[in-house]
Amino acid sequence: MYRLLIVDDEEIITDGLYEVLSNLMPDQLDVCKAYSAKEALGWMSRSRIDIVMTDIAMPGMNGLELSEEILMFWPRCKVIFLTGHSEFDFAYRAFQMPDVRYLLKTEGYAKVTEAVKGALSDIHRCNMESKLLERSREQMYAYEFMAQGDYMRHLLQESDVLCAEQDVIVQEFSRLNIRLDPTKSVMLVLARLSYPEGITYTERSQLLASARMVWDSYLKDHAGNIGIVDRHGDLLWFLQPLSKGNEMQGGDFIQYMEGVLELVQEVCQATLCLDISLTISGTCCEWIATTQQYERLRRLQQLKIGDGISMILRDRDETIDDLASKEGFLSGRKIEILAAHLEAGRSEEFFAELEQLSSSALQHNEHVQKSIEAYYSVALMLYACLNRLGLHCRIDDHDKLMRLDGHSSMKDGFCYLKQTAEAIFLYKHSEERDRTSQVIDRICEYIDEHLSEDISLVRLAEIHYFNPSYLSRFFKQERGINLSEHIDTCRARKAKQLLRDGDLKVREVAVSVGYEAAHSFTRFFKKVTGMTPQEYRETLAAT
Repeated sequence: MYRLLIVDDEEIITDGLYEVLSNLMPDQLDVCKAYSAKEALGWMSRSRIDIVMTDIAMPGMNGLELSEEILMFWPRCKVIFLTGHSEFDFAYRAFQMPDVRYLLKTEGYAKVTEAVKGALSDIHRCNMESKLLERSREQMYAYEFMAQGDYMRHLLQESDVLCAEQDVIVQEFSRLNIRLDPTKSVMLVLARLSYPEGITYTERSQLLASARMVWDSYLKDHAGNIGIVDRHGDLLWFLQPLSKGNEMQGGDFIQYMEGVLELVQEVCQATLCLDISLTISGTCCEWIATTQQYERLRRLQQLKIGDGISMILRDRDETIDDLASKEGFLSGRKIEILAAHLEAGRSEEFFAELEQLSSSALQHNEHVQKSIEAYYSVALMLYACLNRLGLHCRIDDHDKLMRLDGHSSMKDGFCYLKQTAEAIFLYKHSEERDRTSQVIDRICEYIDEHLSEDISLVRLAEIHYFNPSYLSRFFKQERGINLSEHIDTCRARKAKQLLRDGDLKVREVAVSVGYEAAHSFTRFFKKVTGMTPQEYRETLAAT
């Protein structure tokens, strides 16, 4: 989803443009408004801006200066100057800026919508050009991926040991050409790629390399980074801001990164048909603490809600509990793979691996100890999962998990493991659906109780710890309508109630449902009901 910001100190113009453009393409365009350059800069600091439509002549900071500020943070932002001034100086200065459009307010809404669609087409074209699939670069990335990946995966397991002596890790980074500074804090981003079904290993590797190239094209100007594949098959990025004075540090860097990651998601989906779900650090951490931070992100990733859509989750202190200690690792690659699939909710992959493991154990009866070891390894993993989820009371004879002699045969034992896993997957799916329903209900309740306040998509996302575009897609997936449509329905319902039951003036009703200008409320109400507020009230009085 793209974000358009309308800026004009004349409220009637801003509100009119907002109403027209909000209905232009609600699935693709989130429209925000500001009545001053200062308010616009506030929007910029809160969320990514893709298109800014601004008046040039405004008190304080003018539109040209505002656009320069926005382009410093969002260089890919498209600018549309909308002004009543046709003087040569304004037009000349505007045209000196790259990729801008210049419209007079007298040209009407048709020209405005045409300019917005043109800007969106430019953005889409730029995204398509970001594919950059040169084979030579793919080979270079593949080599660095292997050379650096082994070391970084090792560091993830024992960062408290490997990073204890700073001189040693500085030398290692230099030898492996890792372009990050081990003396400065680092941000982690955990990515889960939803690969298309039926693709080969080579095709999967090519998609991964292409996604890394998209990532680098968007990050090269603001962040140093290295990505590796972790033991669960997910992609983990280490990020640091580039040294440019005191800009883009700490929380500002993380907030900026969230907007950039959203662009990476959209480009990968548009050009590669690849959905990516991201979990990011809430704060930068020291290298010695990366093991702990990585484990936090893995835990947070399991709290996701909504199926089949890209998302961005940020680690916050209240989201998950701190890890008191590192979790033990089960021996055997098969058990690690099973644990990863169980944790991620990938049932088909889990049962395919379990079937392969059980078949191997049952077909080689001469290796009885190996079969017993395989059974108890899986049983211990499932038992630990039951313990974490508190499901012992829901599983019949759960004590049989750790008693192989409680089954009539080894085959029956593995069948019981499969039944237990099926019950766990069923519970996890049910729990996720319940959590989804609770989140949507909480958002709807907040909207009903705060109609007179700021309930823009960005504001709702901030309050409920969502990424704005993810919230928009998630809400529509769950309710079948756009979030903006739901808000309009709530406003219309409350407006009818206030017009019917109270003695409030139309102007007061407008404010109560979030419209500062009575004329904007009147247009909205007539569009929804076919009548003006006064006509609606008179109709009620006549019945």
